[in-house]
Amino acid sequence: MKAAIHTQYGPPEVVSVQEVDKPVPSHHEVLIRIYATTVNRTDCGFRSAEYFVSRFFSGLFKPKYQILGNEFAGRIEAIGKDVSTYKVGDRVFGYNDSRFGAHAEYMTQLETGTMAIIPEHLSYAEAAPILEGGHYALSDLYPANVGPGKKILVNGGTGAIGSAAVQLARHLGAEVDAVCATPHLELLRSLGANRVFDYTQEDFTQSDGAYDFVFDAVGKSSFGRCKRLLKPKGIYISTELGRNGQNIWLALITPIFGGKKVLFPLPTIDKTMVELLKTLAESGEYKPVVDRTYDLSQIVEAYQYVESRQKIGNVIITMP
Repeated sequence: MKAAIHTQYGPPEVVSVQEVDKPVPSHHEVLIRIYATTVNRTDCGFRSAEYFVSRFFSGLFKPKYQILGNEFAGRIEAIGKDVSTYKVGDRVFGYNDSRFGAHAEYMTQLETGTMAIIPEHLSYAEAAPILEGGHYALSDLYPANVGPGKKILVNGGTGAIGSAAVQLARHLGAEVDAVCATPHLELLRSLGANRVFDYTQEDFTQSDGAYDFVFDAVGKSSFGRCKRLLKPKGIYISTELGRNGQNIWLALITPIFGGKKVLFPLPTIDKTMVELLKTLAESGEYKPVVDRTYDLSQIVEAYQYVESRQKIGNVIITMP
């Protein structure tokens, strides 16, 4: 089978498409023919190992899992003898950031893994990006107690995580403001944002808003700059560590004082979250934003585009 392989850490050019052995499912696994996957920030982070801590999971000196790709959509082609939940022919989508493997024509996934049946009206390309941005967004919205009566601000509202956060916060009943560049103001309004700040024209941190939660989905601001926007017990969360890892330290210190605080939740995903995102995607209440689509042979270009920090929503990879 064809797969995008990286045998060393580094820039996008360390990835190449090669022929490798087709995986064989164990007794508790399914074999999935992949039709669509994504290139996202998680893939980029594990490929580059820019954050050295990632090597403790992916391999200290070289990649332990050479085929990246954590989001997938495809059709089950074989099942292990102990699998009972799925059958051959099922169209499935899912997420795997422990072993990855979706940047290939085939991958295996545990029957108990984070996976579900694709809603009938969704294509593989529409189903593939449901979980990465969605689960990261929920992993931050839940700890911030986002719900009815809450007012939140999403910085970076057009990214995969930010655009998911805008839609999911609306689903949870919150009032949402968001930040983006001039060309995407209407996109954010269509996703449910109330007030949209154009960062090329104004500094959102100088606005007169009072927010229960400021979510920096691109990690380009800071608690210091956003603090004035928060209500007395408001919460700030960033998807990045911040300068010199400050968000970790602030998450340890600021809750002690009982006022405005920083949280740094670790992202989690489980079957309940998968089913929620599936239900919302099925009803149309949540629709992942798609920017560009590449085929597998163009995966280096896809990585380069994602790392340009210009992408809007998700970048899809389709298989031959």
